[in-house]
Amino acid sequence: MIKKVVEMLELKESFKKEVKSLKDYILLVTVDAKNYQKTAIDIVKFLVNEQNIPGVYVTLNKPYDIMQRILSSNNIDTRLVIFIDATSRTKVGKVENCLYIGSPEKLSDMSVAMDQAIKSLQGDKFLIFDSLNTLSIFNKPATVARFIHFLTGKMREWKIKGIIMTLEKETEQALMDELTQFSDFRIDRGGES
Repeated sequence: MIKKVVEMLELKESFKKEVKSLKDYILLVTVDAKNYQKTAIDIVKFLVNEQNIPGVYVTLNKPYDIMQRILSSNNIDTRLVIFIDATSRTKVGKVENCLYIGSPEKLSDMSVAMDQAIKSLQGDKFLIFDSLNTLSIFNKPATVARFIHFLTGKMREWKIKGIIMTLEKETEQALMDELTQFSDFRIDRGGES
């Protein structure tokens, strides 16, 4: 238990140290399965609660209603977050602070939704892409590489705090190397799975 607390404090300090003073950046976060959700929560909490920055959370793993509930239960003001839900297949369109895409295969729809969401926010903003490995399940490796290259280019164009999350052991090494090259920083949050 103490080891877990120390590891999470180390992640927070590492994240804060790397990005606190930067206006915009692209950060690659690799995480083991056991720490994945907690890491995502900590990143959103830092950006929303500590830095008071609105942003966009692209979820390919959990539906909007579950992510919204998880973040709210961790005292994160979800009114500052626009969600893009690419997992819920029953809903398509826009509801409150969520744009429904319908599938992680719909990369063009996802791109348009991200662009609309980011442009609707004023001042500093962030985009969290959760997650790269889920995208890889639904798309061919070359398609994922092109999309990530496109996404990192858009993040730079938007001048935002961009965070791309992926499972440490589930992402193809060539894709990880390419993404690391496009990123300003990489935080590896490993541990025992």
